[in-house]
Amino acid sequence: MRRSLTIATAFLMLAVPAFAEDASNLNPGITTSEILDTAPVHWVSVGQIEASLQDQAPTTVGFDVDDTVLFSSPCFYYGKAKYSPTSEDYLKMDAFWTDIHTNNCDQYSIPKEVARHLIDMHTARGDTIYFITGRTRGSGGETLTAAIKKDFGIEKMNDVVFTASSENKVQFLKDHKLTIYYGDADSDMKAAIAAGIRPIRVMRAQNSTYKPDPKNGKFGEEVIVNSTN
Repeated sequence: MRRSLTIATAFLMLAVPAFAEDASNLNPGITTSEILDTAPVHWVSVGQIEASLQDQAPTTVGFDVDDTVLFSSPCFYYGKAKYSPTSEDYLKMDAFWTDIHTNNCDQYSIPKEVARHLIDMHTARGDTIYFITGRTRGSGGETLTAAIKKDFGIEKMNDVVFTASSENKVQFLKDHKLTIYYGDADSDMKAAIAAGIRPIRVMRAQNSTYKPDPKNGKFGEEVIVNSTN
């Protein structure tokens, strides 16, 4: 019995929770006021976006691709490791862009559920949809259009638009009279604002390789809740 008590006592001593340790080892904690003191972001749901379009005729909308429609970090992780492990130079290499497009790297990209809901909603409304990316097409053609079409079950789809610069993106938004542009990056929101159309932010997943993280709501744009996945 004495032996059992000794073992039990030792176990209890080891199991003392962290909060009983010296206060200097604890995290600083947070007050209720600090929790509530958040940025005044204009949150919206897909349903609220749909409701805002309820009395409007079919329109033309656009989607950024990477981190908005597809979680494509696996492709970029692969490209960096292969072409420029210590820098971002791979993004300027035709060999990288040709590699991921001709070898269909996007078969490993994960479709975002928020994009699925948005695409289904706009398709049901009869809206025209464009997917517009800042990627470089590469000299070997592209398979991104086929990947998006397959991933989201789109029957009739416009080819993906490769702009390669924010300035070209703004011009495309204007020329094709888009009314909404969805994107994850600050540059997407600035492009929509520059084109005079409605910017709506899709949040970037926290494990995206695209860093630094953007500031959601930075420009007063609508930000879709639960849109990291």
